[in-house]
Amino acid sequence: MPTVQLENVRKVYDQKVAVESLNLKIEPGTMFGLLGPNGSGKTSSIRMMIGITVPDAGEVRLFDQPFSRDALKRVGYLPEERGLYKKMNVLEQLSFMGQLHALTATEAKRRARTWAERLQITEALPKKTEELSKGMQQKIQFIAALLHDPDLIILDEPFSGLDPVNASLLQDTMVELRNSGKAILFSTHRMDQVERMCDAITLIHRGRVVLEGSMREVKSRYPRNRVEVVYSGDNSFTRNAEVLEVRDYAGRAEIILRGENPNAQPLLADAVAHGTRIDRFEVKAPTLEEIFISSVGGRVDA
Repeated sequence: MPTVQLENVRKVYDQKVAVESLNLKIEPGTMFGLLGPNGSGKTSSIRMMIGITVPDAGEVRLFDQPFSRDALKRVGYLPEERGLYKKMNVLEQLSFMGQLHALTATEAKRRARTWAERLQITEALPKKTEELSKGMQQKIQFIAALLHDPDLIILDEPFSGLDPVNASLLQDTMVELRNSGKAILFSTHRMDQVERMCDAITLIHRGRVVLEGSMREVKSRYPRNRVEVVYSGDNSFTRNAEVLEVRDYAGRAEIILRGENPNAQPLLADAVAHGTRIDRFEVKAPTLEEIFISSVGGRVDA
């Protein structure tokens, strides 16, 4: 039973088409990436999923039923723009938000304390929001989206304002939630996080789907013509005849080879012949960031 299903959804604002013929499906226990450049229709799609706006055509289904306000009891939403009250005590604020989702004040505070300990921000609970860093505020809003134990969690730019340590903590939490059976949709510009975490993606551009599928399926459509080499010494191997393009970052070379099914062995043999020390030599498919750039107007060389 899909947690979310959009069928031929269309949305127009003042004659500008924001979303056109969008189809997507998110299953329970899935981490799903909704991607696209600014203005592509990501936020419009999310707003239709949770009833902030209504599609002009097509259908939104939540938990295998046509959209209804009642279904939102099972949805947690972290918007890109923070919606916290600056002058309000954090614990009282989380209690208030929990009560909006039908929790008692006592239960909401209990869950807030549990989540605060889990995300290592217990010291923030007695403070006002305005006293907290942007990263701390982001974690507070993340907790607010989870207090009522939703089955669908929608996160719009969840890593905004977080340092690497806290971003890693949030990632681990999201993976745990996915593994417990939650459906998680998140939208972000951080392609490395999507590539590492998502089971499936949909990439939209100018309101239309340009790429979709499981991460494995998407990457299998592109040639394994990238080579990452960590080396020391002579770099003349980067000028091998098989090399189409190279970026050399002082001991770490990112190389694109010619052809659809290139053989990287001559490159390695050339490096060895010149006495270059090779610490890492990895052949791989293009990164999701490269695929993203290719799909919205650039090009991945084959």
